[in-house]
Amino acid sequence: MESAAPAVPRPTGSDRPELPITTTAPVKRERRWSVAALCIVLAVVCALGAAWAVNSASDRVKVLAVARDVPAGQALTAADITIAEVSADAALSPLPAADKTSVLGKRAAIDLRRRGLLLSSQLAAGTGLGDNKQQVGVLVKRGQAPAGTLAPGDKVLAVTTPAQGSTSSTKDDTDPTSIETVVVSVSRPDASGAVVVNLAVDTGDGPALATRASQGRIALVREPRSK
Repeated sequence: MESAAPAVPRPTGSDRPELPITTTAPVKRERRWSVAALCIVLAVVCALGAAWAVNSASDRVKVLAVARDVPAGQALTAADITIAEVSADAALSPLPAADKTSVLGKRAAIDLRRRGLLLSSQLAAGTGLGDNKQQVGVLVKRGQAPAGTLAPGDKVLAVTTPAQGSTSSTKDDTDPTSIETVVVSVSRPDASGAVVVNLAVDTGDGPALATRASQGRIALVREPRSK
């Protein structure tokens, strides 16, 4: 019989090798910290966004804007002005909404365009046209003035036309008189196409022009603009 292999002695004491101990990383705890950090970042972003929105809203101001086209020289009415809300900008100087009442009746120094902001520099206390002269409003029907060509500043002759139903040949009929005037403003046409033309005339000519205009005996002739 073969003899059994000798037994290997089991190491004891300090001669026994130490086996490495493995541990797993706390995955769940790290994930919780990541989620918490992300939530904090999102909360900060939302807070900043809300603050920006509040500041932006507080920076918006109400100002005056042009509701419809207004020709130069025409007095402003409530229908010509509207309220707009814009961001405050040091480069812009529109009139505040609180000034709406004070600008009514003032005249446009230049042509105002719809949806534009209203600036103080666009308004004048007077018209700049015939402020030192008498002014007369003349109702002009179709055929009594050049269609659509009259503009503030135009020089026109207010020509006296024969009285309605007149059959006699008089000096007024054959050689009509005329008054030199300057167009201050032209209203929008009414349903029939008639307009009111505000004319500036020399002192003393106003009553005569007003009398003839009330009788519908005025026709307007525009002088050459190069004159």
